[in-house]
Amino acid sequence: MKILVALDAGPQCGDIVAEIASRPWPAGSSFLLLHVLDPFPFAKAPISLERAKIETRSHLKNAGKRLCAGGWAVEEGVVLGRARQRIVKIAGSWNADLVVVGSNEAGALTRLLLGSTARVVLRHAPCSVEIVRPRLNEVGPVRGQGMNILVATDGSEYSEVALQSLAHRPWPEGSKFRVISIPEPFMEFGEFPYFEMKEIEKLNAAAIKDAKHHAESGAEILRKKGLDVETDTPLPHGSDAREIVKEAERWDARMIVLGSHGRRGFDRWTLGSVSEHVALHAPCSVEVIRGSLPAKGDPKKSRGKE
Repeated sequence: MKILVALDAGPQCGDIVAEIASRPWPAGSSFLLLHVLDPFPFAKAPISLERAKIETRSHLKNAGKRLCAGGWAVEEGVVLGRARQRIVKIAGSWNADLVVVGSNEAGALTRLLLGSTARVVLRHAPCSVEIVRPRLNEVGPVRGQGMNILVATDGSEYSEVALQSLAHRPWPEGSKFRVISIPEPFMEFGEFPYFEMKEIEKLNAAAIKDAKHHAESGAEILRKKGLDVETDTPLPHGSDAREIVKEAERWDARMIVLGSHGRRGFDRWTLGSVSEHVALHAPCSVEVIRGSLPAKGDPKKSRGKE
């Protein structure tokens, strides 16, 4: 597995890498720590630009020591350009399986600054994408034996790809999974006066039944690999994306995982998708897994990372 980690090359980048290094990864995985340096401020100072490149590479190499200590292959890259464009392009040329974008804060300003780059990477990267938010205390990243991983499924093939990917990856001992499916469509009583109450009850019962089926089917994929899994079908009191974020807060999730619907064309430029909202507003790390199921009779695995 090839993981591209896009970093701001400052002292805090070590916390992002420490979070990544604390997880188990498939055997043979390799990492590229990448910083995209904007050359505009150095337009008339070429010597300062070279110094900045050297200093940045030094920061990346120092941060990468944690991964090297775990026996992983690590390389550093400092390139010039605009981050949102270069990250996507290098992810393709390097054949990355996962792009990681780090964020140390969850405040409104940080979301605004992170958002422009993260949105482009989420929409255009040729592989899965994760927004990493390490848990920090007074002394640095919080360590724990296991991870609470929230998986949202809608029963689609994209959700199945995400679940299959999770099932085939190593996880820290003690990790727990919670597979949720939000009933859709779900009608609040009183909001649709042109429906009779019995009709609304019937439609809601069918929606809940489908959601439970999606959640249990997803959980079974993980249980077959011996993972600790529970399910839930939280009723929506707003958008699905907001409900997923609330569920992550209630359950103290360390990571949220969703399947990408692989949008193309005009849809890739529209705002407000579930994955985008969750990635930019969640209190924890968020991984959006991109891939497709193999065609019937095709022995090849899906493009979801494993």
